[in-house]
Parts: sequence; structure tokens; C-alpha cells
Amino acid sequence: MTVIPAETGDLGDILRIYSIAREFMKNSGNPTQWGDCRPAREVTERDILERRLYKITDGGRTVGVFAFILGGDPTYREIDGRWLNDRPYGTIHRIASSGEARGIFSAALEFCLKKCENIRIDTHENNRPMLRCLEKAGFRYCGRIITDDGTERLAFQRGSDF
Repeated sequence: MTVIPAETGDLGDILRIYSIAREFMKNSGNPTQWGDCRPAREVTERDILERRLYKITDGGRTVGVFAFILGGDPTYREIDGRWLNDRPYGTIHRIASSGEARGIFSAALEFCLKKCENIRIDTHENNRPMLRCLEKAGFRYCGRIITDDGTERLAFQRGSDF
């Protein structure tokens, strides 16, 4: 698998993958995290323009997508709990798979760790597949945060030398 920056021409594939991911979430007991419209098209377009959206390809096909944002995330300023450290970090957001390949999360994480060893991420408490990925990848639960839409998420962090 290869991770490369997404471009405007990839928007159709990316929106298709997000639609597949929304259905997967609904069918696996997590209907509210992304609902029917998250991530919004406008957010996806902005992620592309700001060069923080990446696509994962396998055999020339786009099979996954994620945003990776270096620097402080306003959503993570307040936490009901405690982050593992206050060092600079990167955040993985809006990760999704087409379902056509395994290892999307691992490929994204490997890419992100090359850019920053201190990674934060959040997910809905009903997102069991993501919770399993986070545990397997060595993320530690840090507490609860409130997202930009006012809903609660479980927050995790992974890094070295805590």
C-alpha cells in the first residue's frame, strides 16, 4: 500500500469511501458518529486544499483515506482526563476504508509516525472496530473530549518517552 497526498481530482473516490464507511459504521452499531453526512464535502475539500488529506492506494486503486494534522487541535484543548504528555503532536482524523483492503489503519499510522512520533486520535465509544485498532496499535486511553459538533468522543494518544 502507498500513502500519498489527495488531490482535487480524487474527491469522487474519497466521498465514495466516506459513504461506504458511514454505512459500515451504521451496520456495526455506530450509527451516530458520522450519521448521514460526516465528514462534510466542504471539510474534505478544505482538507485537500490544505494538503492534510491523504489517500491510501493498493494496486493503483484508492482503498483508504485519512486526514493528518500536525500541531495543536482545538478539539483537544480540554479533556476530561489527561493527555500522556504536552509535547507537539499530530492528529489522525476522518480515517476510512473502502473495505477492499486490510491494514488501512496500520498503513496510515506508519505514515504518520514517520512525520511525528506523538499521535492523538479520538473515536466514538460505539466504534468497536476502531477501538480494536487503537488497542492493537498501542494507543492509550486518555479521557473524553467534546468535538466541534458538541458530541463526546473517547480520546487516545501514542508516542514515545512518556
